[in-house]
Amino acid sequence: MFELYQLRYFIAIVETGNFTKAAERACVTQPTLSAGIKKLEEQIGTRLFHRTSRRVFLSKAGTAFLERAKAILYECNLAVRELSHTEAPKVLRLAIVRTIPIVLVSKLLEDFKAQDAGAVIELFEGSEQEVANRLANGGSDLAITILRDDMEPANVLPLFEEGYALALSDRHPLARRKSITGAELANDNMVVRTRCEVLSETSRYFTDRNVRPRLVYRTNNDERALEMIRVGLGVTVMPESYRWEGVARVPLEGFGLRRSIALVAPPHAPAEENRSLVETFSVFTSSQAWESAA
Repeated sequence: MFELYQLRYFIAIVETGNFTKAAERACVTQPTLSAGIKKLEEQIGTRLFHRTSRRVFLSKAGTAFLERAKAILYECNLAVRELSHTEAPKVLRLAIVRTIPIVLVSKLLEDFKAQDAGAVIELFEGSEQEVANRLANGGSDLAITILRDDMEPANVLPLFEEGYALALSDRHPLARRKSITGAELANDNMVVRTRCEVLSETSRYFTDRNVRPRLVYRTNNDERALEMIRVGLGVTVMPESYRWEGVARVPLEGFGLRRSIALVAPPHAPAEENRSLVETFSVFTSSQAWESAA
């Protein structure tokens, strides 16, 4: 029978997309992780991944196994938490998708701590998929992430909705415009936010208009992107809630995508537990952070 560490290796590979990053996530060497996955595949009698030189993909069997693995880890994590409930302080394990502005997150946590100063907050930040996996396998109690149609309504508490707009230096010639067309950016440089959930749609927006800006900087850190935009390195498309001194936000004509941010409870948790979590942390919905984002 397989062991829990093998499931953790398996999910780490799914989240990161390759063995090297998964080994870093699991704090083991790559050979150790590879040996664990090989042993797991031998024990269940099938291959879980298709491997290429650049990326790792789930096999059909791996896709079917993934949901079971998440459920097993969730139950194990839940059991550990129940056994450890003593006089220790209340702990909130919160997962947040990294494309939510850090100023909103900090204001949210400030509001929460003001109401429960003794609570301990364990914060996890990751991609939308990483946050979803973390919530599904019981690694987090709640998540603040992008609302999707396949989420169970009973597990979701909407926080705010927003669109996307161009971010450019306030010294840019177009910074005072009410809106900007894609064609007007033909000679501009582009800062690429590599973790943006609408990255492919943004690229398509410009190629459909025969506009191919020079890509001058790629980063998964939105605050770094904003600072480079402030000094005039380039422009980018970001959610409207991002604000940064020296950076103007101007709507991009024809780019009508929007996103909803929600508080999400674990999919495997009993309904009554989800309700309790949402009620306990209802401060999130009244936080001035979301009011300023709306």
